[in-house]
This record gives sequence, C-alpha cells and structure tokens, in this order.
Amino acid sequence: MWLRFTSFVVLLVAGAAIGWWLRGWPAACAGMLLAGLAWWTVDLVRALRVLRGLRDGDPQNLPRMGGLWGEFADRLRRLQRIGERRQQDSERRLQEFLEAIQASSNGVILLDAEGRINWCNPTAAAHFGIDTERDHEQLIGNLVRDPAFTAYYANPDPTRNAIVTGRGDSAGRPVRLAVRLHFYGEGRRLMLSNDVTALEQAEAMRRDFVANVSHEIRTPLTVLTGFVETLQSLPLDETERARYLELMAQQASRMQTLVSDLLTLSRIEGSPPPGRGEWTALDQLSAECEDEVQALSALLTAGQSAPHALEFAPPPALALAGSRTELMSALSNLVSNAVRYTPGGGSVKVAWQTLPAGQLEFSVEDTGPGVAPEHLPRLTERFYRVDRSRSRETGGTGLGLAIVKHVVQRHGAELRIQSVLGKGSRFAIVFPASRVRASTPLSAPV
Repeated sequence: MWLRFTSFVVLLVAGAAIGWWLRGWPAACAGMLLAGLAWWTVDLVRALRVLRGLRDGDPQNLPRMGGLWGEFADRLRRLQRIGERRQQDSERRLQEFLEAIQASSNGVILLDAEGRINWCNPTAAAHFGIDTERDHEQLIGNLVRDPAFTAYYANPDPTRNAIVTGRGDSAGRPVRLAVRLHFYGEGRRLMLSNDVTALEQAEAMRRDFVANVSHEIRTPLTVLTGFVETLQSLPLDETERARYLELMAQQASRMQTLVSDLLTLSRIEGSPPPGRGEWTALDQLSAECEDEVQALSALLTAGQSAPHALEFAPPPALALAGSRTELMSALSNLVSNAVRYTPGGGSVKVAWQTLPAGQLEFSVEDTGPGVAPEHLPRLTERFYRVDRSRSRETGGTGLGLAIVKHVVQRHGAELRIQSVLGKGSRFAIVFPASRVRASTPLSAPV
C-alpha cells in the first residue's frame, strides 16, 4: 500500500516538475493532473486484467504483475491452492470413511426423510438382497417386507433392535438380523443391521442344553425317589428289595455317567489345545478301546442267543500326537455307539488305514439301523438323539458324539459320517499327516 501511495506521489511530483520546467505554474498544475490521470489509467488497466481473469473462473490464470493488483492476484492463487488442498484432504478422508464402512461387517443404509435408499454398503445389500444400482432411491419398506421390520419402522426406537429375517432364510439355514434406526440431519435415518444368527443359535442351544440336562437328571431322580418311597412305606421281601435296589443302582449309574460326560466336555472345552509333544502308539489305543467295547458288548448282549461280531483290524505301526485321554475318549465313544445301536448278531468293524496324502483314518462300521439323512447334520449336537427310547435302553447320554466332535476339532482332524437307513453306518476320524509318525518304543507316554 505504501509503495502504491509513494508511486502516485512521485508521479504527481514528476508531472508538476516537467510542467514547471516547460511553462511555469499553470503548466505544472496541468502536468500534475495529466500524471494523475495516467497513473489511474494504468491502475485501471491492471485492475481490468485481474477482473477478466476472475471472470474466467480460474485464479491460477490471473496475470502475474507487480504492485497491489499483482499481490491481490497472488493471494487469490494462494487461497485457491489452500482451498484445493483442503478439498482434496476432505475428499480423501471421506473416501477412507466410505471404505471403512464398505468393509464393515455391519450393514449400513442411509435413508432420506421419506425412507428412500440414498446409499448402502455391500454388507447391507447382502443382508437384505438389495441391488445398489437397481434399488437406488427405492423405498426401504418395499424391499424389506418382514412384519417385525414394518412394525419397527413405523415406531422406531434407537435404543432397541428389531430382529428380522435376512435374505436366504430357510428352515434348515435360518438367517436373523438385528436392525436399528437412528435419526440424523433433517429427518434422515441411518439404518444399521447386524447378523445375529450365530448368537440366536447359541442362545437357543444354551436353553436347549439347560432343558436337556434338567430333563436327563430329573428322570432318574424321579425313579430313585419313587423307589425310596416304596422301600420306606411297603414291607418287601428280600427278592423284591434286591430288585428295587438294583433298579436304583442303574438309575444312579445313569446319572453318574451323565455327570462324567458333562465333566469331560467341560474339561475339553476349557483346556488349551493339545500339542504334538505327546505321542501314543496306535496298538495301545486300539487294545484299550477293544477291551472296553468287548465288556460293553458282553453286557448288552447278556442273555441273547447271538452276541455282536466284533472285528478289530490290526493297526499300522504308527503313533498319533495329541492328548491320550481325549483321543481314547473319542475312539471309544465311536465304537461304543456302534455296539449300543447294533442289535445282537450284528457286526462292528474297527480299522485304521493311512490315506494317500499321509493322513490317518480311524473308522467304525456297523450293521445297525442306520440314520436318516435329515438327522446326520445334527448328530453331534449335545443330547440330540434319533431315537430317545433306544438311547436310554442302551445307556446312552446323548453326549458321546458331541465329545467326539470337540476332540476332533482340537486335534485338527475331520469327522466323516456315512449312513444308510436300514443298512448301517460308518463313522471315521481323519487325522492330519502332521500328527502321524512311525511308532517307536518311546511313543508311549511314561
């Protein structure tokens, strides 16, 4: 500003001096006036150049000059660069925010005041079967027709969720979504969705587990209570008393077996995964398993004309890494189940074999009644029984295959089940090659 004022004064003085030199005082005044007009003309031309550049809409194209208008143009260019950097930074942050929402495991849908879809991430599109291009600006109520959602959308409450069915829901594969609406802006709504199918199933399993345990324990307790009251109130001879005591012992043994299996499950679930420092020879596992099953078969077929035909193929000279107790529990459960569900005279074959990829398979094949296909996916659930009466007759608790499943998972193995109704079943555990090695005298634990 001082330079601008100084240049104006200097130009006036120069015009006056030239006029005074030429013709005296009148010419000096005229020279001063002409110098001022020339200064303002040049300044106006410079201002018009800057104005023309501003009208073009791009401050970067403003003329580069000195003086006040040059500084003005430079500051405009600087402000534009700062604004562009801020805009780029905002766009970058917005893009990062959108990418984070896109990658979120929760569904996010932005709705306008009328309930039309402005934007949604892929998770929400998968939850509700929304096509992001086709369904843009569509009413959410026309796409999500679940009655629970309709009721919740009519009276939204940001403090609670609405549980609705998701896309692909079926009786065999339920899909449950928790939906919540939040208000923002001028009547706009943020709709969040979360897949709670696993939580719902876990809660249902917990309720079923508690109910099943209560039922399984209540039945023998009721029988024991009845027998105790009978012994206390009725005069019985020694034969009847002995029979009642034997039945009571059976019920007590049944509860003891149930509690033992529950403790086994709890111990397996609560202990760290088994490592590969403990190796057990297959012949030892097979021998122990055979002894247990022979005794069980003799007990179940006592008094029958045809016992079970048990066949234990000699195991290969290999050792298996893992928890000896857990492995023995899984193997004996599979063989015991085969014996329990195979009628007298039927056959049970137990075999070990190595697979081409170096894996080791333990298989149990029986000629029992078999299992219908619809029951196969649920066989490893706790207390799930295809035939409850048959299970109780043979002393099963409904936890054997659940124990097998947990042991198999902890050892990185795979449980394979094949069954044909009326012909028999085949249960196999396939252990990974990393848990198998040649048997040595040091394979057995000390």
